[in-house]
Amino acid sequence: QVQLVESGGRLVQAGGSLRLSCAASGRTFGDYAMGWFRQAPGKEREFVSVISGSGRATYYADSVKGRFTISRDNAKNTVYLQMNSLKPEDTAVYYCAADRYGSTRYIDPDNYDYWGQGTQVTVSS
Repeated sequence: QVQLVESGGRLVQAGGSLRLSCAASGRTFGDYAMGWFRQAPGKEREFVSVISGSGRATYYADSVKGRFTISRDNAKNTVYLQMNSLKPEDTAVYYCAADRYGSTRYIDPDNYDYWGQGTQVTVSS
């Protein structure tokens, strides 16, 4: 069993920056692709970004490309999401997820095996 705990969400002004963290348990953390998803009230869970186990490959949703950066520190079992130039439409609960198998279908939440509890990000206009 893998435990994921997100942190860093808060209220921030539009145009501001925020860094989310996801701390994971497990000695095989470096084997897992790690993704960030978000979900606003009444909306479906939406893919934000994913990073390969090694950290060499990253992918982003078009809506966040150029503004968000995903990274990981496998020595610390932690994944980060640096969010810059935040917009009100970025407001959502942000979830960290782990994929044991590194699926190419990384935008699909069903491909992830473990999920954190989420952290609220609110961007004011």
